[in-house]
Amino acid sequence: MSEPVVEAPKMDQAKSLLSGGFAGVATVLAGHPFDTLKVRLQTSNQYKGLVDCFKQTIAKDGLTGLYRGMTSPLVGVTPMFALSFWSYDMGQRMVYAATPKRTSKDLTMLEYAFAGGFSAVPTTIVTTPMERVKVVMQTQDQVKGGVKYTGMIDAGLGMFREGGISSLYRGTVATLARDIPGSAAYFVAYEWVYRMLRKDSENLSIGAVLFAGGMAGVAMWSIAIPPDVIKSRIQTAPKGTYSGFMDCGLKIVRNEGPGALFKGLGPALLRAFPANAAGFLGRAASLEVMHRLW
Repeated sequence: MSEPVVEAPKMDQAKSLLSGGFAGVATVLAGHPFDTLKVRLQTSNQYKGLVDCFKQTIAKDGLTGLYRGMTSPLVGVTPMFALSFWSYDMGQRMVYAATPKRTSKDLTMLEYAFAGGFSAVPTTIVTTPMERVKVVMQTQDQVKGGVKYTGMIDAGLGMFREGGISSLYRGTVATLARDIPGSAAYFVAYEWVYRMLRKDSENLSIGAVLFAGGMAGVAMWSIAIPPDVIKSRIQTAPKGTYSGFMDCGLKIVRNEGPGALFKGLGPALLRAFPANAAGFLGRAASLEVMHRLW
């Protein structure tokens, strides 16, 4: 007797998009100061380490200096995370569509990895220009000649005037190189840890969501730092400095040693747990509210 065929669970695309947006806002609010320190360490050699970078930033700009460039991710992160979680759900749909005779609705970790990696591709449409503006705003005071842009809109328009749409999308290959494997690790870590912690009788375990979300962030950034360093260099360097992803990576290693590819790992990992714990909790809480509303 053959096993019963299990249909793919129905996914509400509106809820997926909206909950992803809530996740993004929560992630930025919790993690942006760490992100500022990470980018500064990656793009300048004037700091001795994380603590020195923190001290210099506070001494020069005060606490508000840690939130410099936050407008860009706050504006961009809502559609970015919305796209990411929506694309993750679409990736799962693709898995179900490719396995019509499956006998279990539960995906394997490899299938979650595919869905997670796939989610990075459409999300890059928003991620690349948003991060291009963000890293330039975070580091422009390190460049000789002083501050160039007055805000996110001024920066975006200025980049467009200087180099067209390609200027805003500088670093796309590096973003994909970071986010495809990073997103695969991100969602696999969350699904695995959450399964281990959640009790079968619980609809929503806040503790499990927080810990699994935090570990998802740690898993992603543990492997994503080298391409992230390359992305930050490409996006902040003058046009023509690097011919591409590989050229940038080779020049960094040749001039500064392999360790330079791991600059910013400390603040990235410090940021990863609280920021992504907040993000997944924001998503789970907003989904709970939306499930009750419709």
